[in-house]
Amino acid sequence: MQVISDLGQANIEADTALTVGSFDGLHRGHQRLFRELIARAKAEGMLSAAVTFYPHPRVVLQPDVQPIYLTTDAERARILETLGLDLLVLIAFTRELAATPAGDFVRQLVRELRMRELWVGPGFALGRGREGKIPALLRWGETLGYTLKSVPPVYDNGEPISSTRIRSLLADGQVDRAAEMLGRYYALSGMVLHGAQRGRRLGFRTANLRVPIERASPADGVYAVWAIVDDERYPGVANIGIRPSFDAGERLLETHLIGFEDDLYDRYLRIEFVRFLRGEQRFESAAALTAQVQEDIRLATRILAEHVPTE
Repeated sequence: MQVISDLGQANIEADTALTVGSFDGLHRGHQRLFRELIARAKAEGMLSAAVTFYPHPRVVLQPDVQPIYLTTDAERARILETLGLDLLVLIAFTRELAATPAGDFVRQLVRELRMRELWVGPGFALGRGREGKIPALLRWGETLGYTLKSVPPVYDNGEPISSTRIRSLLADGQVDRAAEMLGRYYALSGMVLHGAQRGRRLGFRTANLRVPIERASPADGVYAVWAIVDDERYPGVANIGIRPSFDAGERLLETHLIGFEDDLYDRYLRIEFVRFLRGEQRFESAAALTAQVQEDIRLATRILAEHVPTE
């Protein structure tokens, strides 16, 4: 997959079937759009392309509101490449871009990216004041030489799948339901921190990650998880929260990798949330905490044996 950040230097060698959006989460609804777009582009000898923005438009338009992301830019690019996308265009979102009339932006897509098909989902709009709605896009297509393709939403329990619904499920600890809508386990990742080594003293080592404030986070509590280290997958139990039995300090994601004994400090770790086990709680003694963690490990082991990813 080719990635570019400057429309003026795109140098596209074939016509494109293209879509535009933030695509946060790249959930099953997004994936349907991309699979149909990519299949159509291959069948017609076009390039499949996506135009997306950084930072998220809300960062520029509503600077007092902290956006909560389901995916990082790198995760989104990795998933799109896996789907088979040919071209990803990352455009810096600025106030100048936000003020650009929708018609001018569409003309730029046709001129610089050789757009011949524009693929959209329900309720799509782009440009200043969201003036580039579907009726206007259809009208412009007649003069600019592109075709508009509309893909219906994917439904779950009678409602369209959306990033907003997924964030709400995560906030309630329903990571298994969120995974159903995403089409994969929700994950957080980062470099393992040096901690107080309390878990090691209690007989179960943990790897600690900070929870970025800009990322959607599961509710505080204990989860059965898959932990990925150097492309190897290990079953685990993770606690996300403030550790009320100890210092009740910084919110962290602490994970015990079942059967893993190597040092993880300063290594990259990815945690995939499979099932909520229990809420975070305070224990009056180390013995009580240890007994509960042992039970958590037994339960997580049973759950994960039934939820082994096939990829």
